[in-house]
Amino acid sequence: MEPLRIAVVVGSTRRGRVGDGIGRWAAEVVGRRQAVEVRLVDLVDFEFPPSYPEQPTPAMRRFAAHVAWADGFVVVTPEYNRSFPASLKQAIDYAYDEWHAKAAAFVSYGYRSAGVIAVEQLRTVFTELHVMTTRDGVAINLLDDGPLESEHHRQAATAMLDQLIWWAAALRAARRAHPYVS
Repeated sequence: MEPLRIAVVVGSTRRGRVGDGIGRWAAEVVGRRQAVEVRLVDLVDFEFPPSYPEQPTPAMRRFAAHVAWADGFVVVTPEYNRSFPASLKQAIDYAYDEWHAKAAAFVSYGYRSAGVIAVEQLRTVFTELHVMTTRDGVAINLLDDGPLESEHHRQAATAMLDQLIWWAAALRAARRAHPYVS
């Protein structure tokens, strides 16, 4: 069977962020799954323009190519001021058709709310892009959740990935059987 292709998208570009470490952890967890190919897509590695240009830049095209490549996504997002970062929204908007009929799951982090408010806002964005989002995710409270390899995070990641892999496989089969019409 052809492996499912899962992109782990790290959504924060702030200096001093913890998202890069959480993104690497998420990619390692995804990579432990059978028949899955994982790609880490860190937004800090892209030089996006400050405003939307008339023509896509090479960085925009490269990001959209990662989205097109993937069958599913794990979006790693912080919660800044009760929302997800502008860098993530900007990147999401650089692709459109490439997102359609795929699956996404979320690993969020923050203080107190552990990023769940940002995730709920992202669900709305991804619904508009015809992306199926998983019910379960990983929510990391930076104040007191302990290490990423804790039993709590392992169980949350297992549930999230079980759902993501099921939806990604089902949607890939559906896209191959019938082109998606938006």
